[in-house]
Amino acid sequence: MLRSGEIFTEYCFRGANMRKLAKKGNMNERIDVVLRKFRSRMTSYPPGMCPLSLYRSLLQISMNQSCGKCIPCRDGLGEVDWFLKSILNGDATEDTLKQLEEKCRMIASTADCAVGVVGANLILDSLTEFADEYESHIKKRRCVENVTQTIPCVTLCPAHVDVPGYIACIKEGDYAGAVKVIRDRNPFPTACAMVCEHPCERKCRRSLVDEAINIRGLKKYAVDQTAADTVPTPCKNVATGKSIGIIGGGPAGLTAAYFLSLMGHEAVVYEEHEKLGGMLRYGIPEYRLPKARLDEDIKAILGAGDIKVHTSTKVGRDISFDEIREKHDAVYIGIGAQLGNRMPMENADADNVIPAADFLQKVANGDDMDLTGKKVVLIGGGNVAMDAARTAVRLNAATVHVFTRKRDDYTALQSEIIGAMQEGVRFRSFLNFLNIEADDDGIVQAVWLQPEIAAELDEYGMLTTEHSSDYPFRFKCDLLILGVGQRSDSKVFEDAGIPVNRGRIIADETCTVEGAAGVFSGGDCVTGPSTAINAVAAGQVAAYNIDEYLGYHHKVHLEADIPPALPNPCVPTGRAEIMEKDPFERRDNFDFVELSMTAEEAAREAGRCLRCDHYGCGVMEGGSGR
Repeated sequence: MLRSGEIFTEYCFRGANMRKLAKKGNMNERIDVVLRKFRSRMTSYPPGMCPLSLYRSLLQISMNQSCGKCIPCRDGLGEVDWFLKSILNGDATEDTLKQLEEKCRMIASTADCAVGVVGANLILDSLTEFADEYESHIKKRRCVENVTQTIPCVTLCPAHVDVPGYIACIKEGDYAGAVKVIRDRNPFPTACAMVCEHPCERKCRRSLVDEAINIRGLKKYAVDQTAADTVPTPCKNVATGKSIGIIGGGPAGLTAAYFLSLMGHEAVVYEEHEKLGGMLRYGIPEYRLPKARLDEDIKAILGAGDIKVHTSTKVGRDISFDEIREKHDAVYIGIGAQLGNRMPMENADADNVIPAADFLQKVANGDDMDLTGKKVVLIGGGNVAMDAARTAVRLNAATVHVFTRKRDDYTALQSEIIGAMQEGVRFRSFLNFLNIEADDDGIVQAVWLQPEIAAELDEYGMLTTEHSSDYPFRFKCDLLILGVGQRSDSKVFEDAGIPVNRGRIIADETCTVEGAAGVFSGGDCVTGPSTAINAVAAGQVAAYNIDEYLGYHHKVHLEADIPPALPNPCVPTGRAEIMEKDPFERRDNFDFVELSMTAEEAAREAGRCLRCDHYGCGVMEGGSGR
């Protein structure tokens, strides 16, 4: 037992120790702040940089983490760094490359801990992944051709929209100018403002300072201020007398029609549905993309030039593909991937089992599906699956459960997953879908699920799973929605001699279909299910290459003035987010869920742009086919 004086001494001693611990804690917290900023630097690593420089930087992190106890890690990683430096400086030979590989294999097999093993394996991976870079640095003493730092947002936008340009217009309050700059590459400024996955933000250099600019939010603010169909399109070129048949009136087909018509060609669109828009109209719910807003883009596109439209016209039913080829000087196939996949198992064709894409199209076509009191199960974690889950909520389903095999299966935008959670959708991973149970009348009663556990990562760093020792279990449901992908209705083209592989039309990066003169194809029917902006990019590429095929080299001129760039003081500033309606308010209807930015938010957000098209970056990235 301590006496009073000893208690006081002990108290002081403990207090001193606590102050020391507090100081250590503060130091660790400060280091964590630095590391958070460092992660932002890694996230914003510019596209077009030399990959060997990146690998050397990552290796040096391992070197700094080494405790120095074992020689392979302490000294070996330093020697590997020296080899990489000599390769980057152009002083290496083929023998250097062999020594580098041998050194890394030695470290990976003899280092005491993960620091040395991971650092060495990192460089071993690079020797396989970027063999061409190593060869170029050793033989030519430079990076492979065309490796150069580019403007991240422009490069990562599939359509290569001039993002700094239209943000500068928004900053100056020139919203019509912003729409014109966007439409120079993408004739769907409104639709993309609502639903684009904004890959342009992924490596925004503003992350070096604070956070990426809300590029999609600014685009949405611009089209909210000035409707796209009120902004004049560029003047079209002189008529060429050439005609292009475009099969599919979705984002890919309409983009091709827009640019081809501006070049002076006639574009004739054949669309099987009653209205244009493709999956933008029939695959994306009203609460994400109001169709009245989509019509603003389509109205502007149709008014751009000589565009004729035949709706409710299906190739192979109302007109043959050969007839279209005979009528036109070139043909573009942009039919998308609108057919939902089913699973190859018993009862997959039951009435209350439906692919997510088909479910969304039924709702878009006005099919009044009342799910009141019903228990809905959805298999899959992509954007289409999230749209289907949130639509089921709005159709008054009692419960909506989303099941996936592993966490990596949630490929939907994080904002979509969070939105679904807020609206009451329930999620569970590590469940393998086994089979569908139906009654004697063929009505699905339940699904059977096998619990899984996490296993090794694959070569891409993605999680794999294996069966758990837990038994499979039965989960009751009244409606089963399959969000397991989509496919194209390509059989009629395959029968006409167009090369098709596993339902996808075979076309190269210029959208040219091999062995079919004058036939081009792009978008989801070539790549498989993708995003609207990727379809727009394909349509743009196809238009310019069709123009070249016809013997022209037309330019579409930008009729907008981009404000001059001024240096940015780089003061850390919070990012303005797009706010949404309350989840309990929005889940009861299909009204648009997003709210507009305020004028102050938009001005501040636009002012955060670093104008990388003029400062601190490489060259402006040109679009393919231009």
